[in-house]
Amino acid sequence: MSDTTAMSDTAASRNLASCHVCCKLAPANLHACPRCGSALHLRKVDSLQRTLALLITASILYIPANVYPIMITDQLGASEESTILGGVVLLINLGSVPVAAVIFIASVMVPMGKFLAMYYLVWSVNSPQAASGRQRTVLYQLTELIGKWSMVDVFVVAILVALVHLGGILVIRPGVAALAFAGVVMVTMVAARSFDPRLIWDRLEETSD
Repeated sequence: MSDTTAMSDTAASRNLASCHVCCKLAPANLHACPRCGSALHLRKVDSLQRTLALLITASILYIPANVYPIMITDQLGASEESTILGGVVLLINLGSVPVAAVIFIASVMVPMGKFLAMYYLVWSVNSPQAASGRQRTVLYQLTELIGKWSMVDVFVVAILVALVHLGGILVIRPGVAALAFAGVVMVTMVAARSFDPRLIWDRLEETSD
């Protein structure tokens, strides 16, 4: 079934809005949910603008998250600061390949994938060259799902700090980049929640009329 056929009869076309708190369907002109009293909006207010602003903020935070050290290693009285990629290399040299792989995937591949996916979704809403509505909806769902696991590497560093203290020979401490990266994760999660995927189908409905 094509996207055009699937969206032939939508709640928005009937001027109905779903409450974001209790999910009750009610006329959009009520402005307040008749069940729980929450504000009623046909679509998330300024969804694209807020999502784009949050993505730009996360992109800016991602710079210090990679430039500044995320991990400080004290070994035999000498301190060595490591960025995300430097920490991956250091952990590989120390024989902790699985931990290095987790940090590389969660700190490099996942954030970059989320950035590309969310920027594409924002761009695609008003682009006739974008993929089908179903494909973009699946992409959004995957982005939201991945976002829940984006703090894995920060937890790994925290665990290393707590566990890796081998008689004063080796000590691992978190660096400034850990805080910046935590900010990236939180802001991108809020950006994903700010994006309203229903806008994808609204634009498709407008172009099909």
